Parts: sequence; C-alpha cells; structure tokens
Amino acid sequence: MGKLGNPQETIHLLQKHDFHFRKKWGQNFLIDPHVLDKIVEAAEVGKEDFVLEIGPGIGTMTQYLCEWAGQVLAVEIDKNLIPILEETLKEYDNVEILQGDILKQDIRQIVENYKEGRSVKVVANLPYYITTPIIMRLLESRIPLANITVMVQKEVAERMKAQPGTKEYGALSLAIQYYARPYLAANVPPNCFIPRPGVGSAVIRLDCLDKPPVEVQDESLLFCLIHASFNQRRKTLQNGLANSSELPFTREEIGRAIQNTGLPADIRGEKLGLKEFAALADELKKERDGKQYE
Repeated sequence: MGKLGNPQETIHLLQKHDFHFRKKWGQNFLIDPHVLDKIVEAAEVGKEDFVLEIGPGIGTMTQYLCEWAGQVLAVEIDKNLIPILEETLKEYDNVEILQGDILKQDIRQIVENYKEGRSVKVVANLPYYITTPIIMRLLESRIPLANITVMVQKEVAERMKAQPGTKEYGALSLAIQYYARPYLAANVPPNCFIPRPGVGSAVIRLDCLDKPPVEVQDESLLFCLIHASFNQRRKTLQNGLANSSELPFTREEIGRAIQNTGLPADIRGEKLGLKEFAALADELKKERDGKQYE
C-alpha cells in the first residue's frame, strides 16, 4: 500500500471501506506529507523509542512512526477503523493496535508492558473537544515520558505556551508548564485535513520535566488557587479567590497571604507565574495549618 499522506490514497481507502466520519469523535485525517514529516521530526522519534499513538485514524501517521520508532502502540476508539488499520499497517511488524478509549486505559500499565527499556514518547492527532483531558491525564499520571507531540487547535497551542500578562495566558498555561516545557513546532492550515476543520491547527511538543519548575507544599491547593483566579480573571486576585467556593479562606486571610508573598493588593491572577502561585499556596497553607491548632 502507498503512503496515506497522499490524498488520493486516503480517499480511495475510505471509499473502499465505505467509511463515514463520526462527528462525535472529531475525526479529521491528515493528507499532507510535509506535516507528517514535521510531526515525526518534532517528536524526535528514533529506533530507541516506544511511541504511544492516540487516535491513529486510518494509520496515516502510524506508517511514518513505524518507519522511525522501535515499537508503536496505536490506540483507536472507533471500532470501524480497526479493519482499515489492520490493512494499512500489515507491512509493519513493530506496531500493535488497541481498540479503546485512551481515557479508560491504564496508561502506566501500557508503558510498563511495551517500553522494554526504550524512551517513551506520545504522538497524537487529537480530537479538539477532548485535547485537554487527554494531555492532562498523560502529564498527571507521571509516567516516564520523554515528550508528547500533538496536533491541537491553534488557539489551544497558543494558550499552552502563553506567558503571564498575555490574553492567551490562563489555567491551562500554568498546568502545562508545571509538568512540561512547550515548544510550537508548526502551524497547520485546514486544507491539510480531510474533512477540513473549521479552525487552524498547530503541532506542539511538550518536553516532560523530571520535576516541576517550582516547589510547593500542597499541589492540590496550588491548582485550586490557579483555577479560582482565572474563573474570574477580570477581578483582582483577592476578590477572585475570596469568591471561590473551593477555597476555605476568608477574604482577610487571602489578603494577608497576598501581602506576605510581597504581591500588590490589587494584582490580578493573570500577572502571576508559577513561582508566585506556589509562594501564595504555601502562605495559605500556613494559614490553614495554623487554624487547625487553634
């Protein structure tokens, strides 16, 4: 079989199997060899790597991965695509296909079963509606990943790498940058897909960190603060946190912690980086621990 990066090959295959796109799974298949090359290059895939591919579709990118990686596991949710994948990948002996929802898989167990001492990399052309849950599941699992290279909506990629004070900056920026270092590898226009999505896309690589860039005593409190501050981003940090039902602190306690951290009383959450949020979380933990012993 020819390379599926060729649009004619893709269309012929879909017609042969009478395949119909499922809107609920956000299926858009790549039909541009240059983009496929960029993804594999961005992921820096080599024979020493085990690649977990999420959402292989008809196997377009999987073919490229098989030629470069030591071992590939392709996880596909759509049962109707499994016979197509078995056909398009039959020439490769270093790939396995797993039918299922990646969010319901034991990712840690998958990695243990397949890595065999290899470096672990994730490559995916993700449905845009479920991009964030999948990426956060991978990062929060703390499995030994070298990097995650994904095709996402361009706007989401911009948010992942955004810095404090910019309009793209938010809770996602901080969550991603707590676990990984983002690198925008390529912008991808809609005409590189079949069917064409209504938005531009981007390839982003997340280089997974061995440890977070900041130390914090209570990680869950840190993320509660981040989410609360961006839920009402037009408000000052103090008002946003005081209005949150998730946080057990009074307005006065929050104000005192902000002051003790050395931040201006009227600062907004969008101006804080991970370092400032971690310092604030530690101050509020002191407040909470102090109350426990009163």
